[in-house]
Amino acid sequence: MREVIMKKNLKRRDFLKKGAVGGTAAVAAATMGFPNIAKAATTLKVQAAWGGGVFLKNAQDYVKRVNEMSGGSLKIDLLAVNSVVKTSQMQDAVHRGVLDGCHYVPAYWYSKAVSASLFGTGPCWGWSAQELLGWIHYGGGRELYNELMSNLGLNLVGFFNSPMPAQPLGWFKEQIKDASQMKGLKYRTVGLAADVLGEMGMSVVQLPGGEIQPAMKSGLIDAAEFNNPTSDSDFGMQDVSKHYHLASFHQSQEAFEVAFNKKTFDGLAPELQKILEYASEAENSNFYWGNTLGYADDLVKLKNKLGVNVYRTPDSIMQAQLDAWDIIVDKFNAKDAFFKKVVESQKEYAKKVMAYLLLNSPDYGMAYRHHFGEPAEAI
Repeated sequence: MREVIMKKNLKRRDFLKKGAVGGTAAVAAATMGFPNIAKAATTLKVQAAWGGGVFLKNAQDYVKRVNEMSGGSLKIDLLAVNSVVKTSQMQDAVHRGVLDGCHYVPAYWYSKAVSASLFGTGPCWGWSAQELLGWIHYGGGRELYNELMSNLGLNLVGFFNSPMPAQPLGWFKEQIKDASQMKGLKYRTVGLAADVLGEMGMSVVQLPGGEIQPAMKSGLIDAAEFNNPTSDSDFGMQDVSKHYHLASFHQSQEAFEVAFNKKTFDGLAPELQKILEYASEAENSNFYWGNTLGYADDLVKLKNKLGVNVYRTPDSIMQAQLDAWDIIVDKFNAKDAFFKKVVESQKEYAKKVMAYLLLNSPDYGMAYRHHFGEPAEAI
């Protein structure tokens, strides 16, 4: 009898073992039978300062990179200009969390801190926008930007990208051959450039891009600049002026700023924070390669199809701009310790880096003239 009971117990244990194994397999099979439920993507609402044209495309390109790099775990919803707040209010909206981010340029919050202009529309220390970005990323500029955010009490994290070529002096009613012709003219620009050109005797008006052409058409302003041949022609500047002057030191280096609410940014997973940062760096190359060709194509169109007279701004006028910059920089250095701190950092970086670049770079103009003749005649 005892042997029979023991055999029954052994069989029962075998059954339970097999049942347990079979149950585990069944659960696994059942689990595999259900599709994986993806975690909902984090969506950031970012407003652009651009109503259309090439700059809006650059904002869209940055967003596309973020969305693709994140594999669906992070999504930027790019909002149209003025869709939530006016461009001049975007930084405050991001600070308060009304927006998660914005895509603009530092000159657009110049009224809050003059030193903001040094991060995009400041003096030329012999460098281009490429070296400005080099200073921001490797020369102490980012640390100074973060210090400025802290000084202003702004809850922001910012990334800089897209080195812009020097902005043209712009559109006038006649060819400008001497700085004396500029005195008294009502002129549109932004940032510290307004102070510089005011020092040269111009009456400066700061207007958003979309208002420039109508203002010149109505006579509110006599002359204006925006940024480049593509954007200028999109605004229809060729319809109000036929005299376009390239080259200037008033805004010889600029870049985009993509700013995010710091609390929101800090709440993201580290890998998503890096995607926002590295997508900004990747947009550098896309912007420069794509826009440089586009600007060149549109300059040819302005001259050869739309009857615009294209000039290079005389060196005498650009020297007068440099002299005016000296006065403006000294003025703000004397009354703003942080402004002076940023200027000294930039000059230290530019003096060293540009010494190498200027000594090492061959005269590209010499090579161009050897093959194609004078640039003004080649377009």
